[in-house]
Amino acid sequence: MKKIRVGIVNYLNTRPLLYGLQQAPFSDQITLSLGYPAVIAAALKRGELDLGLVPVALLKEAPALQRVGSHCIATHGEIASVCLFSEVPLDQIQTILLDYQSRTSVALTRILVKHHWKLPIRLAETTGEAYLREIGDTTAGLIIGDRALASRGKFAFCYDLGLAWREYTGLPFVFAAWLAAEPLSEDFLTAFNEANQKGLDRLQEVLDAIQTPVQYDLMQYFTQNVAYQWQPEMEASLRLFLERAQ
Repeated sequence: MKKIRVGIVNYLNTRPLLYGLQQAPFSDQITLSLGYPAVIAAALKRGELDLGLVPVALLKEAPALQRVGSHCIATHGEIASVCLFSEVPLDQIQTILLDYQSRTSVALTRILVKHHWKLPIRLAETTGEAYLREIGDTTAGLIIGDRALASRGKFAFCYDLGLAWREYTGLPFVFAAWLAAEPLSEDFLTAFNEANQKGLDRLQEVLDAIQTPVQYDLMQYFTQNVAYQWQPEMEASLRLFLERAQ
């Protein structure tokens, strides 16, 4: 049987989902690729993957992709790992350096600056990790993923983008979803959903396997910050985000 090519973001927030994907017998049905969000998204768009947990902003560029599965990476408020870090208050920021690792968080920042905060802030793209050292004075930085968790407490101000979206819209925010390039069988999707859920049902085992030191309570992160189950109101949020995204 042909294996399904699956790509998933290699951040701590995906560990509960990754847990079941890596275990037999389901792991025998797939070939698994890991990377940061923009890399997985590009591979799916190029046809190098059949299915990927990717930033939802990709739907703007590739609307033929279909959301599948019962799981996602979302939040009902504070996400903790997608934040704007600054040494000055929001209304004093002149420039925001945008994290090159995710399209969705960059698009979300643009939406919030224009429609929610309504501030004349210059937004600057980045291409590598050097931008992290440039955050200071009136230059802020968008940082996502594990690096955001590690940056908490290192800057005077931290603005959580999940919380800002909630304040702006009253809705949860979906950062990443499972998108498929081609139709997948019902049998595969059933097994896929069960594999996604397996780690969420065994969070302590997931936590015990994480060796990277993190200055954040990961049980809180997995149970209170990240919302893994797709819910109907997330559809409305996703539509609004895609409408607002440039």
